[in-house]
Amino acid sequence: MGGFSIWHWLIVLVIVLLVFGTKRLTSGARDLGKAVHEFKKGMHGDHADDDKPAARIGEDKPSTTDSEQRERDDAAR
Repeated sequence: MGGFSIWHWLIVLVIVLLVFGTKRLTSGARDLGKAVHEFKKGMHGDHADDDKPAARIGEDKPSTTDSEQRERDDAAR
């Protein structure tokens, strides 16, 4: 007498689908899945790529001269 039957849950599901729509529910479920994935990733310490410093503008990079760039372009053709 105190529990819900399967019919109660089906009616609730239909009402939720009518109110929110399937597109909003699927995007919400996707966002929830990404959040859970990020949480698990953080708990396991699998953030090795987060420790890498980002490239900065103006840092010393091996530059190519115009003649080297032309040679690469010619080789690509």
